[in-house]
Amino acid sequence: MKYDVSTTGPSTGSAKRSRATRHRVEAGRSWPLGATADRQGVNFAVYSRIADSVEVCLFAPDGSETERIALPALTDDVWHGFVHGLRPGQAYGLRVHGPYDPAQGQRCNPALLLIDPYAQALAAPVRGASDQFGYQLGHDDEDLAPATADNGRTAPKSRVVRSRFDWGNDQPPRVAPNDTVFYEVHVKGFTQTMPDVPEAQRGTYAGLASAPAIAHLQQLGVTSVELLPVQAFVDDLRLIELGLANYWGYNTIAFFAPEPRYATQAAQALDGGVDEFKAMVKALHSAGIEVILDVVYNHTGEGNHLGPTLSLKGIDHAAYYRLAEEPRFCADITGTGNTVDTSSPPALRLVLDSLRYWVQEMHVDGFRFDLASALGRDAACEFTWRAPFFAAIAQDPVLSRVKLIAEPWDLGINGYQLGGFPTGWMEWNGRYRDAVRDYWTNADASLPAFAASLCGSADMLEPRRRSPTASVNLVTVHDGFTLADLVSYNGKHNDANGEENRDGEDHNRSWNCGAEGDTDDADILALRERQTRNLLATLFLSHGTPLLLGGDELGRTQRGNNNGYCQDNDLSWFDWERASGHVQLQAFTADLIALRRSLPVVRLAAWPHHAADIAPCVAVQWYSVWGLSMTPDEWNDPAVRCVSALMESTREHEDSLLMLFNASGDEATFTLPADPDGRRWALRLDTRDAQVTKVQGTQGTAPAQADAPEGAPGATPVAIDAGAAYTLLPHSMAAFTAPSRGIDKKGTETTPP
Repeated sequence: MKYDVSTTGPSTGSAKRSRATRHRVEAGRSWPLGATADRQGVNFAVYSRIADSVEVCLFAPDGSETERIALPALTDDVWHGFVHGLRPGQAYGLRVHGPYDPAQGQRCNPALLLIDPYAQALAAPVRGASDQFGYQLGHDDEDLAPATADNGRTAPKSRVVRSRFDWGNDQPPRVAPNDTVFYEVHVKGFTQTMPDVPEAQRGTYAGLASAPAIAHLQQLGVTSVELLPVQAFVDDLRLIELGLANYWGYNTIAFFAPEPRYATQAAQALDGGVDEFKAMVKALHSAGIEVILDVVYNHTGEGNHLGPTLSLKGIDHAAYYRLAEEPRFCADITGTGNTVDTSSPPALRLVLDSLRYWVQEMHVDGFRFDLASALGRDAACEFTWRAPFFAAIAQDPVLSRVKLIAEPWDLGINGYQLGGFPTGWMEWNGRYRDAVRDYWTNADASLPAFAASLCGSADMLEPRRRSPTASVNLVTVHDGFTLADLVSYNGKHNDANGEENRDGEDHNRSWNCGAEGDTDDADILALRERQTRNLLATLFLSHGTPLLLGGDELGRTQRGNNNGYCQDNDLSWFDWERASGHVQLQAFTADLIALRRSLPVVRLAAWPHHAADIAPCVAVQWYSVWGLSMTPDEWNDPAVRCVSALMESTREHEDSLLMLFNASGDEATFTLPADPDGRRWALRLDTRDAQVTKVQGTQGTAPAQADAPEGAPGATPVAIDAGAAYTLLPHSMAAFTAPSRGIDKKGTETTPP
């Protein structure tokens, strides 16, 4: 069924006269797309291959529509026009006249005001509303019956921007991949309750740029903040009706605009937060910290065929989204209702233009791509490393030089592509997360996968010529339990989300250590603290690139909620008052990062036999609790819980690293591996306490102290002879360093047979 909506909207003479064009309009240029301001006015350019005409609608501060301007020129499917006299700050929207024929994938409806896909700022945060749907809600024909009511007054507005921000001598930190430590953090949640941040700046870009916030990051030693989505997104109508909000922001609606709700009130009114965002980046760069954006290009907040019409859907639905065999419906491989079609030139151009904008204009240092497998699909919807998206980025002189991180899955066929992305890409390693959790929760047969993960997943990455740094190692991230909850809850507790605890992951690989949630039992609390330190020490002493979930260093809890996407409240925000009770944990985390930084043998940039002259590590050598090389029978025994790992450096004047792991519920006495040179090992940490000791004097020189094989580390390192015994508590680990033997061998990472 096809409807004619070309004349949709108010039709009274007075209404038409009030919106008559008052500005002088010329053809202007078809590039760049979006609104581009100069001293004379603003050039508008909008792509649509199906539109009959495109209008730019101007709005006064009170929300009233003051003028409609039909773009006068059409060049290669781009409608464009130059409007004299317009100034930055002008609020505007688009109305697209064209076919409304959902059965053919066409959804133009000029009754709805649309966000410019290239808008660099929005006038206000986007909240879902019933008048944002392109069809008549409740109609028997559902989306086949077009809406006729004009929503211009209440619809989201784009804003013209012309930034004159002074970047000064800003330079990207360009942290080497093998030196990188990611810190995943939410702009609002990080500082919303931080007491030393001025109240007006809390929860904003300015708050993240404040001295107290940056001081915390520097004290930790992280190199790169990975920000949860900051591109403008929409709060779903469903969440609003439940009194909730889209806190995480994985519902993008404007790929160029910073989310205005994270701007201070003054900045939001001025330019939607554009310059405040830039000031944040500049301040972080000045502190040597990179800014990585978590970006959502795989779908938008417009949902499926019954979702709202906010932007792309009403401009050229089929040009931007993958359609099902029956074009009325969207091909949904993201689980959100729609999928952006990056095999389509207009959609691919939109994504690439957006990425370049954030690098060149906003100075960000890289991107983590949500559901990146969806972006790597060709026109047939098959995942391939040769997909147009990957090819375009690989040859791009701007984008190929920044950090590119994939979340390597989607819901389509062959959607889990861990290890399958092109060279130059890093990947969130979910296999690492699962293996480390399984081992430390004492799961049977968990040792081989744990060992492979400690080796940077060499078994998966090295044959594909991917570097060790391609594995972004993670134990916890925003999606799931926090670290404190991982050791405190066996099951999820998501009742506050309004879905009767049906949402969120059911198989968390967590262990509450003997009681669900809060407890006063001292033994359980001590075990939880030890498990927390085990997980952190494993993370920072593994090959690969570590990612720390913001707040884990402070004991942040979501009280068992493992899906806080809709909780914009104290459940998700950092609790800085509680953090004061976790000073030791914060210091332990910072010391672990410092220990990692001091050990090139951990921070591999290349697999040893690919770069034998520069790689510091011959192999990871594995030993049993007896100090002997692990046998195939021991690797295959599902009951084995104890193992030693030796990362031996080939370089003189560098340290080698020996780690002992005991995931069992019993005390275990290890024999340190024998050494023909009779080395002495300096005990750097034992997770029975929160101390990471420092070796005094020249790096690589072990202290000459009396042996203390059963002691925990004290203020100065304990020296342990090779071949001596060392006892670990149940569920604990220890790490030692010793001078490299300076051996000249070639080898590869060793993983279980």
